[in-house]
Amino acid sequence: MTATLRPYLNAVRATLQAALCLENFSSQVVERHNKPEVEVRSSKELLLQPVIISRNEKEKVLIEGSINSVRVSIAIKQADEIEKILCHKFMRFMMMRAENFFILRRKAVEGYDISFLITNFHTEQMYKHKLVDFVIHFMEEIDKEVSEMKLSVNARARIVAEEFLKNVRCPKCSRPPAPDRALEMFGGWVALLWLHFVTVIGAFFSFVVEDFLKPV
Repeated sequence: MTATLRPYLNAVRATLQAALCLENFSSQVVERHNKPEVEVRSSKELLLQPVIISRNEKEKVLIEGSINSVRVSIAIKQADEIEKILCHKFMRFMMMRAENFFILRRKAVEGYDISFLITNFHTEQMYKHKLVDFVIHFMEEIDKEVSEMKLSVNARARIVAEEFLKNVRCPKCSRPPAPDRALEMFGGWVALLWLHFVTVIGAFFSFVVEDFLKPV
């Protein structure tokens, strides 16, 4: 873990622990309704000041609190086009299965990659510290998962490019181009194409959910 990551995660953990002091609160607009105030935003006096915790320009967390709910939005580091595509596909895969993750939103807040919504019902049915641990553990592991997928994609793209370019010959000579030069020309293009055939596996995060979000 890098030197800048631990203080970043500690700041997120402390802010989440303070924000998760939630209670049941009926709607002031509709009788017999109880909705997350951080989502409906019908009463400004029930909303807390949003907090943005930033590690750098590309990695940050937005924590929006209210009397009965908290919304956590995470922006994940994306250094290049491959990481952007991988992150987009990975987050889309998870959000399509939001019902299996209990606190995951189906659509992220604009400007962020993924969002979680924690209500007072979640804190009544689950341990608060487990909810915080889940979010922190997710932030720790997501960069590692994207990096591993990127290495796997690059390795497969190199193999595909080598096999494809075995039969490609230079127009001015009868021999195939040098592998390093050929990969320099076509490797990135093949890697981007290969991304469309990558299947993202969510078994790891399913295990994390089962472990951290056990009912009380």
